[in-house]
Amino acid sequence: MIQTVNLGSQGLVVSRQGLGCMGMSEFYGEADEAESVATIHRALALGVTLLDTSDIYGPFTNERLVGRAIADRRGDVMLATKFGIVRDEDGSRRGIDGSADYVRRACEASLQRLGIDHIDLYYQHRVDPGTPIEETVGAMGELVTEGKVRFLGLSEAAPDTIRRAHAVHPITALQTEYSLWERAPEAEILPTVRELGIGFVPYSPLGRGFLTGRYRSLEGLADNDFRRTVPRFGDRHLDDNLRIVEAVEAIAADKGVSAAQVALAWVHAQGEDIVPIPGTTTRRHLESNVAALDVALTADNLARLSEFGTATGDRYADMDSVNR
Repeated sequence: MIQTVNLGSQGLVVSRQGLGCMGMSEFYGEADEAESVATIHRALALGVTLLDTSDIYGPFTNERLVGRAIADRRGDVMLATKFGIVRDEDGSRRGIDGSADYVRRACEASLQRLGIDHIDLYYQHRVDPGTPIEETVGAMGELVTEGKVRFLGLSEAAPDTIRRAHAVHPITALQTEYSLWERAPEAEILPTVRELGIGFVPYSPLGRGFLTGRYRSLEGLADNDFRRTVPRFGDRHLDDNLRIVEAVEAIAADKGVSAAQVALAWVHAQGEDIVPIPGTTTRRHLESNVAALDVALTADNLARLSEFGTATGDRYADMDSVNR
């Protein structure tokens, strides 16, 4: 079984690695729902307890899928979901809302879709620049008092925002992108959360699949694949960023493991307060990702991998909503 660790300092205990469920419903092309549910079940059987979703994935369909998958297994799950990015049923976006009224409405809707009576870890998905973080987190704290939420999290929040939020109600986890091709959190985000006793949850620890070595061009990606909009995947930056993949692949070949396993092992080596949530839609890739926990990297391996720094190119086409 997978090791469990404390995520943050507020009492939340989770598996050393979680499972991101976003791709089971949207963004990376079509996924097979039956296989997605089987993947969640296999994750739980392997000891993965932290499942991560959001109301906007689908939109709304991912929470329903996860809810169905865990309906008879609720006691095995530490369930994280998010609110704040407002979408309509047709998928169009209407901005970001962190108002107290929206916090409550979003939580009630997520509870209903998930078919549960409480959320273990509730994140603000993006910080609303039009609403003071104190108002948002104050409303989230009321949900904790009422027993609808156990622990609070933030996603893509800047250090000052994290501090202000934590002063209103203890924040258990901060989620942001972090991997061998996204090292920016090391400068300010990681020191801030470690000072405050907040756990760190990297999403896209495999660089949206780039670090697996599968994508050396945009060929093979579905027309509606989100990665087609990511500057780092564009022709201007892709070839330059392949240097990171080549270093990962060289170490993987030497150890007889996959590139994905080396990339995940690097994230794990950055500290036990870090709990990555690699996403996948198949049992085969899930099992490979879990096996990364047994991959030991030497000091030389880590030095070789770390020397490249962050990949070139932005990680979103519009970076305005991150690190607020």
